[in-house]
Amino acid sequence: MNNYRLHHVDALRGFALLGILAVNIWSFADPYFSSGMNNPRYHEVLDVAVRFMTTLLFEAKFYLLFSFLFGYSFTLQMAAAERAGAAFRPRMLRRSAGLVVLGVLHGCLLFYGDILNLYGLLCLLLVALHERLRRTAEAGAVLLMVAALMLVVLGVLVMLTPEAAAPDLAGVSAKLAAFHGGAGSTLAYTSGEFPGIAALLMFGQGPSALAMFLFGLGAGRLGLLQSVDAFRPLVAPILRLGAMLGLGGALLYAAASAFAPGGALILFATALSYLTAPLLTAAYGVGMMLLFESRYGARVVAALAPMGKLALSNYLLQSLVMALLFTGYGLGLCDKLSPIAVIGLVPVIYLAQMALSAWWTTRHVYGPAEWVLRAITNWNVVRSGEPNESDVKSKSGD
Repeated sequence: MNNYRLHHVDALRGFALLGILAVNIWSFADPYFSSGMNNPRYHEVLDVAVRFMTTLLFEAKFYLLFSFLFGYSFTLQMAAAERAGAAFRPRMLRRSAGLVVLGVLHGCLLFYGDILNLYGLLCLLLVALHERLRRTAEAGAVLLMVAALMLVVLGVLVMLTPEAAAPDLAGVSAKLAAFHGGAGSTLAYTSGEFPGIAALLMFGQGPSALAMFLFGLGAGRLGLLQSVDAFRPLVAPILRLGAMLGLGGALLYAAASAFAPGGALILFATALSYLTAPLLTAAYGVGMMLLFESRYGARVVAALAPMGKLALSNYLLQSLVMALLFTGYGLGLCDKLSPIAVIGLVPVIYLAQMALSAWWTTRHVYGPAEWVLRAITNWNVVRSGEPNESDVKSKSGD
């Protein structure tokens, strides 16, 4: 397991952070996001186009890539435990607990749409099942189909009881009041929303995230991210399916989100997305791997890998920056910026994180959040500037 392979994993994590930011920023900037209706202020053609393209290219794709890499890194954690001569299961149970704790703190204090809590809980299932599951790809595919079927059933129920899909106007008003108020009102709103949103994410994203864990686990066992040569015969089919079925499903999902955000249609489109979005996500990943091995690949990897090494810290930092920009913790800009201005902030924040990550990794082995999680996982504490033996051998075990 060489450093070349690990740099690719880190760089893919860094790339995934861009998509995560491009989606999560709307939870802070648009009070109507996930409310069942579109923001009436976003009525210009450019406004609709920005939201449509964001949904098309980013929503329901990049958390899948992050989930795949989480499953892939599960195998790196196994290798790290073996090198350290430590029992794997206790380490991963502590790691799962650490993710849950960090996720609850993040969800209550900064971003009620936190994903770390979900990952920590799903990781417990992976710990319990990984030794028994040999055919992880098949298990993941079955899980996606079952989840899609459940959404279809839910969509039928909504068609029979349309009042159940009424827009959450009260929630929009409460969010605006909280984010335009002071820090206290923002904290009260965020901590109050987190339990319900966490439960919805467990149902809405949990099955697909676990499926991608399983796909990543299988890929990690085969070492598929070592280089493109490890999966060369799959490159053309993945790109073809991503362009046809993946992008086709994304178009339908984006159209339903833009023009029928509430009701049964978006549930049917989401069910289709469960089956097609992983194909587009796979095409993104393969495309990036091809880029990493191109003439410009070394520069791209060098730019993205530091972000990926600090993926946990960068994920939390994104929430902190967005909270300071859009909520009562800071400027309170929620619902005050146009969609083009909101999406324009994404590269600014991302490039600033890229520069900060490059600077930090020249001085420290771990990011702040990575240091905390590693201390919990290994049940020991080292200074952030000191690598331990397993870090020398593998810096992407996190």
